[in-house]
Amino acid sequence: MHHFSPTVSDVEASAGWYARVFDLDRLPGEARHHGDEDGGYAVLLIDRRTGLLIGLHHHHGHHGGPFDERRAGLDHIAWGVRDRADLDAWAGWLDDLGVAHSGVIDKVARSYSAIVFRDPDGIQLELFHRDG
Repeated sequence: MHHFSPTVSDVEASAGWYARVFDLDRLPGEARHHGDEDGGYAVLLIDRRTGLLIGLHHHHGHHGGPFDERRAGLDHIAWGVRDRADLDAWAGWLDDLGVAHSGVIDKVARSYSAIVFRDPDGIQLELFHRDG
């Protein structure tokens, strides 16, 4: 995956949250929307270890309202972790930051484990590990 680009209601609040939770660096400036340069912009954050970009988008015509994965569009996004123990470390990190989360969910019958949490707009995020 190269980048993840959600539309958010408050770019600055979301930029601070994503940078803190995922230890990201903010790139200078703003990125105008391709093909709609006057319609809004994105703040870009980068994970210097992996190169993953997160572009947090502000649209001048944003309709507002909370995120709802039951509508057409994004349901959730998941980041893979290398080991099951990484999920325990993430749970501790999220606790330290005061980010509400599911705790580690072990689905033994399906051979995976995950942590589910939400960003400031309610977009569901997951940290995911599959055995084998």
